[in-house]
Amino acid sequence: MATFKVTPNMTEFHVIHPLDDMAEQKCTSEGLGKIRMTRTVRVSLCILRGYLVVITLMLGYHVLDLSGVFTKLR
Repeated sequence: MATFKVTPNMTEFHVIHPLDDMAEQKCTSEGLGKIRMTRTVRVSLCILRGYLVVITLMLGYHVLDLSGVFTKLR
């Protein structure tokens, strides 16, 4: 190991705040097209979407129940 005992000669560091730094080139998604998905990925995403819809509806019901909307109807 030839570099085992090599130490850098740096004695100071220059810190540049991200707002003061030069802007970097951003990536664009133009011309990429649609992503090809297998049937398994498509089914998994549909199941995830359904799960999120059900959880959102349950949250809405719970919030309405805590606010007393359903007790006033009885």
